[in-house]
Amino acid sequence: MKILTGNDLGSGAVVWWDGRGWSTHISDAADASEEGEAIMAREEAARRVNVPYAIDAVMTADGPRPAHIKDRVRALGPTVRPDLAVRAAAEKGWDWVI
Repeated sequence: MKILTGNDLGSGAVVWWDGRGWSTHISDAADASEEGEAIMAREEAARRVNVPYAIDAVMTADGPRPAHIKDRVRALGPTVRPDLAVRAAAEKGWDWVI
């Protein structure tokens, strides 16, 4: 599956396309395989997100999981300060990165 990510132009937060808009939670990410290019062009032109791009992901029981570690770190948050992580409260949050 392909999911879309970028940074919110208002807050700078990492965001994920959820099928209707942008979410800060990767668990909301929707498969955009067929229409990803059109969505990215439209959203960037509307100035809602900065430099959106498509990434490979696999669907797991916990939701989409990016194929590349860089995007798993983007989804989780800083690895040097677990208290700032998006999923810090998740029991297996750090297992999810690697």
